[in-house]
Amino acid sequence: MTTLTVALALPWVAGIVLVGFDGRRPIIAWLTVAVLAANLAVLLLLAFDVLTRGDTQLVTGDWPAGVGIVLRADALGITFALLSVFVLLIATTAEAINGVRVRTFPGLAVLLSAGLSGLFLTYDVFNFYVFFELSMTVSYVLTAYGGRTRQLRAALVFTAVNLLGSFLFLLAVAGTYRVTGTLLMSDVAAHMDQVSDHASLLIALGFFVAFSVKVGLFPFHFWLPTVYAGTRPAVAAILSGAVANIGSYGLLRFGVGMFEEQLRLAAVVVIVLGAASIVYGALLAVSRGDPAEMLAYSTIGQIGYVLVAIGVGGVVGLTAAVLYSVVNGLNKTLLFLGVGMRGKLVAAAFVIGAFSVAGIPPAVGFIGKLEMFRTAIAASNPTLVVLLFVGSSLSLIYLFQVYQRVFWHKNASTGNLAGGGASSWAPERTSPLPLRTLTLVLALIVLAAGLWPEPLLQLSGNAADALIRR
Repeated sequence: MTTLTVALALPWVAGIVLVGFDGRRPIIAWLTVAVLAANLAVLLLLAFDVLTRGDTQLVTGDWPAGVGIVLRADALGITFALLSVFVLLIATTAEAINGVRVRTFPGLAVLLSAGLSGLFLTYDVFNFYVFFELSMTVSYVLTAYGGRTRQLRAALVFTAVNLLGSFLFLLAVAGTYRVTGTLLMSDVAAHMDQVSDHASLLIALGFFVAFSVKVGLFPFHFWLPTVYAGTRPAVAAILSGAVANIGSYGLLRFGVGMFEEQLRLAAVVVIVLGAASIVYGALLAVSRGDPAEMLAYSTIGQIGYVLVAIGVGGVVGLTAAVLYSVVNGLNKTLLFLGVGMRGKLVAAAFVIGAFSVAGIPPAVGFIGKLEMFRTAIAASNPTLVVLLFVGSSLSLIYLFQVYQRVFWHKNASTGNLAGGGASSWAPERTSPLPLRTLTLVLALIVLAAGLWPEPLLQLSGNAADALIRR
């Protein structure tokens, strides 16, 4: 059994078993944490194999390609798989410490890791859709975690909007097969040159809109603030740090890997949409009163950087897109968890996360912004350089507002804040020490990745190379 097989089989088997147990029992919650940690360890081994020996590919059941499920681990897929499982591990650990409230949460978290890993490590468009839907179905249920009216409303909105995205994606899959006669990603890319311009652009547009809805990109963002602010902090961290990676990865894998010519033709539009997301998300975040909503709008702005980098393209742009996706996932996980806690350790961790989002050294966000500036310079576009400065400045402003409203006021949890409302997640007491320590550890990881960025830069560069050479 190969490392790739274990990386996919482990979470599926464990998730199916764990769903049958009461996740509110501490032993089950911590067993889930152990499973996710083991899954992350296997993915790290797989990443080592990919970086040292090259891409790994297999067809399940020894069936010929096109019949069996084609699995492929390259630098791009393994990067997003590692990020997503790591975020799930952190969020699930936080819930295990805090006390799981719904019996199915641990099992669903593991099943989500299975779905996301399969999605990032498949090389077939239809099976991508299957893993895509499995991941989203689990996400719909997780969004309602807690069972309160606010969470149920968020789950309803999330389900309704993303079902539309799923429908568009399925139409695009059907269109791809209709015009190319294949769904293997490399074959689709090879056949796309023979497809008429109108058909290829229409299919590419379908995929783009579907992924944009999933990631909450402007102007498809309307659902995101309601959902992210309505869920529990751990779920918001999962949605922003793990599930949103579907959109970023999809835009990279499909846009660059399969529809390269169509992306080139629409590059200006892609950059403009990314720039609009950066400005819109930042301005709306500054104007909000609830810290949870501010972070939700921040998510819209941060994904704009990824889109700008994809639009610029080339090795520099794609490296920046991958790197910023990873950085954004880490930052948002830290901030969404931190804003739902109290204590000096959490406040310190939140400051590190805020500095990272704003691109202030030595946090890893500085490396991400530095790569974005390199991208803007490579594009010879001074407007993008100015945009990056403005976006970073606004990020620092609204995150300072969040810090002020959450950590500077003793009565922050009561809603009597000077200059703004309280977070809907705010606890009334200082969070447990293990929970505060977990948040600080994540902040130190963000800091360490900024002080020693070489591994992340190498992984991002290899991921960009995998896209270009496909």
